Amino acid sequence: MADYISRVTLMDAVRHVLVNAGPIAHLSSGDVNEPLRGHSMTDRELLVHEAGKGLVLEEGIVALIADSESIESEFGGDSSSNRNFIDLGGNAVLPGFVDCHTHLLWAGDRSNEMRLRQSGMNYQEIAERGGGITKTVENTRLATSGDLMKEGARRVQSALEHGTTSMECKSGYGLSLESELSLLEVIRDLQTQVDIKLHPTWLGAHDFPKNIPRKSYFEELLTDQLPAIHEQGIARWTDVFCEPGWYDLEQTEELVKASEKLGIASRLHVDEFKDGGGLALASQLRAVSGDHVGHSSDEARHAAEQNGTMQTFLPGTPYVLGKDLTLPLQRCVEEAWRFSLATDFNPNCRSLSIPFVGSLATHRMGLDPLAALVAVTRNPATTLHDSADRSIPGSLREGGPADLIVINSTDVDGWCQTPGDNPVIQTFTSKQIL
Repeated sequence: MADYISRVTLMDAVRHVLVNAGPIAHLSSGDVNEPLRGHSMTDRELLVHEAGKGLVLEEGIVALIADSESIESEFGGDSSSNRNFIDLGGNAVLPGFVDCHTHLLWAGDRSNEMRLRQSGMNYQEIAERGGGITKTVENTRLATSGDLMKEGARRVQSALEHGTTSMECKSGYGLSLESELSLLEVIRDLQTQVDIKLHPTWLGAHDFPKNIPRKSYFEELLTDQLPAIHEQGIARWTDVFCEPGWYDLEQTEELVKASEKLGIASRLHVDEFKDGGGLALASQLRAVSGDHVGHSSDEARHAAEQNGTMQTFLPGTPYVLGKDLTLPLQRCVEEAWRFSLATDFNPNCRSLSIPFVGSLATHRMGLDPLAALVAVTRNPATTLHDSADRSIPGSLREGGPADLIVINSTDVDGWCQTPGDNPVIQTFTSKQIL
């Protein structure tokens, strides 16, 4: 029986020796700064170490991956206080999950909207009646920074317990200069208190606020918010809700290009409800990622691959909205189009469980569990880190970050086989073990 611990601070001086591991999904084949595509996502011979190895973690990095016997021989006699010896009991080891699309910070409760959807109302009709994003904006503006910080920390803890070690976080429920800046400041301050890497995105173009003409608010985004966001220096990306009825293609292009002039890259909400040309535009603009992309054309998907734009699918959203799960995940594998999966955590889709996302992708859409694992680790990591970043997460390799999880299975495929239950026994981050 594996001897696990509930929570230990990972100090720089502590060496963690992990032995008797089951298979290790290292996912480190080739250049780890590049996503895996096509059938390379399912090549177990290249991506998975067989059972019987161990790992040594030291100073926040993976110092050694080797046969468990040799690790025990070298480190087993070390009884010093700065060594933590853990028997993994044959359980599988995976990279920590990378959730590249979340709306982490918001206040309020929109549980009533399920009944509205069941009565036949769609997303836009609910919004027009004062629900949706508008309702959350009102509640979020009323919340204090302390309230948002406390709730954000609770949500991050939940994500960590479900194996997430890196997370993109959007603003977008402020929709005013002051509120958007404040949300990004909370993300910055939250980073100092949690054991997960947060990656901030400005989503001032999430919706149009009430009682302000749309044209006036768009001008505010360009002339007031964007310069202030740049001066603040927290957000790494601009995001736009580029959908019919919200921000059109011309507005999206103008805001993205203005952001680029200030050195801020983009990741965009596109083609969630129908093919509005959003992914085609994201590809043309060389956005880091086009997210949702449920209705994008094959031509746009091909162009995205050619231009280095990641397709990020968010299956939790159509699931909670009661829509069919028909995302073309397997086609992406067949066509060798880069893609990722993420939670889209938000007031409607209130799950930060990457294993649940994996369950939807595998149980409901037939994606190979290893390909799904690549899509929630290595591939999204390439959209959150610079190509020259040697500390990029998403794979397990000597010299790489000690972001990894142990699951309650002797098979790496077990990570997405327990919908409604958490398969993660232990989460290791560069800071802590949970």
